[in-house]
Amino acid sequence: MFISPLARRILREAGLTVDQVRGTGPNGRIVRRDVERAVGEERASAGPAVAAPAPEPVITEPVRTASPQPRAAGFHDIPHTRLRRVVASRLTASKQTVPHFYLKRTARIDALLALRKQLNEVSPQKISVNDLVIAAVAVAHLSVPDANVIWTDESIRQFETVDVAVAIASQRGLVTPVLSAVERMSPSAIAREVKAYVQRANDGTLQQGDLEGGSLTVTNLGMYGVDEFSAIINPPHSAILAVGAGRPAPVVVDGTVEVATQMTLVLSVDHRAIDGALAAQWMQALVSALEQPLRLVA
Repeated sequence: MFISPLARRILREAGLTVDQVRGTGPNGRIVRRDVERAVGEERASAGPAVAAPAPEPVITEPVRTASPQPRAAGFHDIPHTRLRRVVASRLTASKQTVPHFYLKRTARIDALLALRKQLNEVSPQKISVNDLVIAAVAVAHLSVPDANVIWTDESIRQFETVDVAVAIASQRGLVTPVLSAVERMSPSAIAREVKAYVQRANDGTLQQGDLEGGSLTVTNLGMYGVDEFSAIINPPHSAILAVGAGRPAPVVVDGTVEVATQMTLVLSVDHRAIDGALAAQWMQALVSALEQPLRLVA
């Protein structure tokens, strides 16, 4: 069957075959008008196309897994003791109202440890390093008496004796009883007095008078392995000395390196009562007394 190329292409695009078209050209040839007529008749017989309904969207819920509920941390409240409230109030007021500054020194204490060993061989009361530090504080106050002061609203109050408070972590809480006239006490007397205060602090028998007086507190965490720390001044004192642990360390002596036992000291100072240069002089006197410990028993 003859069909023109154009008619064949139209027929193919319409999806019809040659058998569905009757040719009207010469010798029955299928021409363009035959194909267009066949396509029109096919569309008319098929009727209007009905669009298939669009599928409804499928909405899927996200998979929800039960999240683990946070487990409430177990706790119980410990009521504040009267002593804890007093300590919190005083130290908060100190940090908020007292202008602190800090000085740090290290002292070589090999000679001090050797003296302590000798003293404990004859002393009726075991002497600690902290007892010797308290004795050295007295020597420093006698050498630099202008540092033995506290601030008051009307004046700088300078003391005639060396009264030193000692921080004691008792079973009932932190207390700072005061040793009076330390400059007149031997190392064994200091040790005996401190031990008595520790016992009374644990028993809860300290009196208010035991906690009053002095211009400086000594606090020591060296027995817990603490190298150094800065403490908060205990009002109305003008300073607090924080004592760290003694550690072997390399030091240079006359151009050679030696191993020595070094102890770090940090002094917190009330700048209202004591200036930096005065505090530095006092620290120098303290280190000198610790490094030349015979001055503690002279």
